[in-house]
Amino acid sequence: MASIFGFRSRDPARDKQTDLARFDRLAKLLDQITAEIAAEKTGLENRYRSKSTNAAFLVESMENGSASASRMSEIGELTKSILNCEQRIAELVRQTSRMKELRHSLDAIVDENALGPDSQAEYVKSAGRSG
Repeated sequence: MASIFGFRSRDPARDKQTDLARFDRLAKLLDQITAEIAAEKTGLENRYRSKSTNAAFLVESMENGSASASRMSEIGELTKSILNCEQRIAELVRQTSRMKELRHSLDAIVDENALGPDSQAEYVKSAGRSG
């Protein structure tokens, strides 16, 4: 496109491709971060179950009188660790929710900009959304 002032602008189709590529990079980054959060949460949940099981067995052995007094301090450590796991898991759930909100917002931006049916097919849609 040329104007009478000698200013040339890019083809709108090229602008749409540029925008789509930018949105696609952002979508992939949000998906990657969401996957990282999920992996951390899964690992924490596994450790949480392990520590909870250990605490239950330790309490049971204390009630039966078969645990030594030195193991009493382990209860406090396990309790603290379990509480920390619960707090972190709750934070990861909040982060996952925020990532989903951001991803949904990004999908809405792409839809609002009506990037066109041909270029839209190349955009990485979120897993929970058909498109």
